[in-house]
Amino acid sequence: MSGGTAAPGRPGARTGRPQRRSQPKGAAHRLPLARGGGSSWQDWAQQHPTGSAPVSLPHPMAPSDPTVSVAAFPSPGPATPAAVPARILVVGGGGRENALGWALARCPGVQAVWIAPGNGGTEEIPGCQGLPIAERDAEALAAACHQRSIDLVVVGPETPLAAGLADHLRGEGLAVFGPGSDGAQLEASKRWAKTLMVEAGIPTAGHWSAANREEALELLERLQRPLVVKADGLAAGKGVTVAASLEETRAAIEAVFDGRFGTAGASLVLEEPLSGPEVSVFALTDGHSMVLLPPAQDHKRIGEGDTGPNTGGMGAYAPAPLLDAAGLEAVRQAVLEPTLAALRGRGIDYRGVIYAGLMLTASGPQVIEFNCRFGDPECETLMPLLGPELAAVLLACARGDLAAAPALTIAPGCSACVIAAAAGYPGEVRRGDTIDSALEASASLQLFHAGSRREGDGRCVTAGGRVLAVVAQADDFDAAFDGAYAGLARVRFEGMTYRRDIGHQVRRRPSAPLA
Repeated sequence: MSGGTAAPGRPGARTGRPQRRSQPKGAAHRLPLARGGGSSWQDWAQQHPTGSAPVSLPHPMAPSDPTVSVAAFPSPGPATPAAVPARILVVGGGGRENALGWALARCPGVQAVWIAPGNGGTEEIPGCQGLPIAERDAEALAAACHQRSIDLVVVGPETPLAAGLADHLRGEGLAVFGPGSDGAQLEASKRWAKTLMVEAGIPTAGHWSAANREEALELLERLQRPLVVKADGLAAGKGVTVAASLEETRAAIEAVFDGRFGTAGASLVLEEPLSGPEVSVFALTDGHSMVLLPPAQDHKRIGEGDTGPNTGGMGAYAPAPLLDAAGLEAVRQAVLEPTLAALRGRGIDYRGVIYAGLMLTASGPQVIEFNCRFGDPECETLMPLLGPELAAVLLACARGDLAAAPALTIAPGCSACVIAAAAGYPGEVRRGDTIDSALEASASLQLFHAGSRREGDGRCVTAGGRVLAVVAQADDFDAAFDGAYAGLARVRFEGMTYRRDIGHQVRRRPSAPLA
């Protein structure tokens, strides 16, 4: 390929222009940003009543002044009778899965939660037990589900989803929250997702695909400008380089095809660079209707001031004031509903969460990525805000009958998350350092283990890049981050790395330095 990308449906077609989306008729072109005075969550909920397409009832968004407390959320009406899973299996071993297990275990009617394989902190979560089965061992997971009479399986990570774990478990007659391997292509292949977006008219950056080094370098030589370089496959959130020069773009292309990301880099996507704030929006879906969660914002760069290489995420907060109620509804109409319709058009019955990573540019919203699972650390940030109906809602999604679920309530207030990573992250990390913790969890303070393991002598040690997530809730962001950093001061391990400026967009004062 010497010029551009093969047009959708026309293999081998050449063009000097990137593939771009066209704006769907009737879709909002620009997202309203929260600047105070925007429509409230209550107004939005009243305009979208629960019925055949249940919607979330999020709390009011923080106004443009991030220090103003969020208003109290009104008490929900009488609960709708709905099936609640008594016995749940969460698949995965990170902070996201521990947060999911924690949130599900506290739902009324849930009797037991297993997390497979879990990690060094799983057994410390009330109502949760670790299950030493690898997340991709479909046969063993299915057998464990039958042995324990599991009512609902929630698959956390993208890798087993892309490998078809949900398909296998559904074939065993189990209710699974998580898409099949066909739907997981939203995340597992950047090229596939880009083609779907172009065909569905979903706003996204112009792009080109390259199947090999020569095609990619030829494109760069022709375009003569810096580009975003994305490994096509799953690269644990580290396969993207936002290059600032032709030299950086060329080096990123060479790194992909030199095997830096393994099989994820067998091909790549080049994109036009975008600028603007980023926000994450999550939709729980049964394949036809959806429930939207409060938007969140994470921090990908390892260094303070958003500098240094990308990571899986060093912290997050919710609800992100970048989107008010009208903005979230615009996302539903311009991005999420067309995506779900496009999946159905391809014969894909998508049951799980759709994560849209958006950039709010001067010319309107653009999708920079789709994920087929909850973001991490956004999941740890959001779970403490979600109401006791969560287990019933996820089961209804898994059964393809979201209309049967009760409305999902959202707690008032703000949630803040700070990640403690191992020395060397996001490169080669140290492992085996003892984790000491004097943090006492409470209703407004949580500690979720991620890269940790329990040794035979009872010690908990580091076992991955991102080791711990400390999460706190309060009436405003300053108080929430004060709580998170105060909690972080109660844990330590050798080489502990963290950012002191998480949430700088919404904080009026910096948190005190850790002792």
